[in-house]
Amino acid sequence: MKIIKLLIACSLASAISISCNQKKKEKMTESVSKTPSAKYAQNINPADFTTTIEGDSVKFFVLTNANGMEVTFTNYGQRLVSLYAPDKNGKFDDVVLGFDNLKDYRAKKNFFGAVIGRYGNRIAKGKFSLDGKTYDLAINNNENHLHGGLVGFESVVWKVDDHTDNSISFSRVSPDMEEGYPGNLEVTVSYVLTDDNALRISYEAKTDKPTYVNLTNHSFFNLKGEGEGTVNDHVVLLNADKFTPVDNGLIPTGEIMNVEDTPFDFRAPKTIEKDINADFEQLKIGKGYDHNFVLNEEPKNNEGLTFAARVVEPNSGRTLEVYTSEPGVQFYGGNFLDGSDIGKSGNPYVRRGSFCLETQHFPDSPNQPDFPSTRLNPGETYTSYCTYKFGVTEN
Repeated sequence: MKIIKLLIACSLASAISISCNQKKKEKMTESVSKTPSAKYAQNINPADFTTTIEGDSVKFFVLTNANGMEVTFTNYGQRLVSLYAPDKNGKFDDVVLGFDNLKDYRAKKNFFGAVIGRYGNRIAKGKFSLDGKTYDLAINNNENHLHGGLVGFESVVWKVDDHTDNSISFSRVSPDMEEGYPGNLEVTVSYVLTDDNALRISYEAKTDKPTYVNLTNHSFFNLKGEGEGTVNDHVVLLNADKFTPVDNGLIPTGEIMNVEDTPFDFRAPKTIEKDINADFEQLKIGKGYDHNFVLNEEPKNNEGLTFAARVVEPNSGRTLEVYTSEPGVQFYGGNFLDGSDIGKSGNPYVRRGSFCLETQHFPDSPNQPDFPSTRLNPGETYTSYCTYKFGVTEN
């Protein structure tokens, strides 16, 4: 099988360290990392993430591993603020988009690095029926519901249950009828940064009423470094024979379409820009790639997670592999970025200046009986797993 051969061929070289080409800020930093040479300190002052919102404390948190990788979070929106990964020469860059202060995260409607809930992606008309009752959700994307509504999981303060050098766990209770969803939903999300340069994410949720749940992480990646131009030259492989076409509101039509002989065929590696200007209706609707891909069930890693995607940035040699327990992944090419957001490095986030790989159940599943169900009942436990594994190409 082509993908299995590709995975075998992709042995990762040793990760070593690289200074990013970013503007430095003369700000005092706090000692929140175990190491005095914290990489985030060149752009971020933790004091700019420390405050109280409606009685809840907001702080800045750091994870590190034995290879020098560093991941930072705020518990506001459970945002992944920065992620420093090595290139083929062993030097580090921050490869996720975001801001250098809490104020910008709160002032701008964005999803940079956030946990998404209760429902990742769109629900048509902001409505669904459950056991004969119709529920009206918050409308926040034209006539549809997107990523949990007006005040989704990205815009609330999470409790930090545990924080070690390489792990962190967040929780909250989403109250009954928050943004229109039934049931008190108890949610826990945990992150572990491993010594093989993987960030493992585990989601768990329980409810006291039947409801729908679809959680994901919405990190925006640029493997050159955040704010370093477009991702058009990134080489992408998606382990998907099919995708779900959408209507003009980016709601799935219900069809599951083969990618063969379309610009959506990423079964063999190709650059994002290769087919992006093709005369194909789905590309016009999404202004590029912004679609759910139906993952093949094999191959799996040694944890039983399905291989979803592999992305290579040819100049730095950085790679990102994605594994998941979910049936789909949303591949988004940053089509709606417009340069108005200024990132941590002081650079604007230009159109197609990042990509997202959001592991998920399919969009609008509550209204699509032929899609895998996202229903959660009392007494059941929702679980979902995603691994973002970073590496480098061989020289």
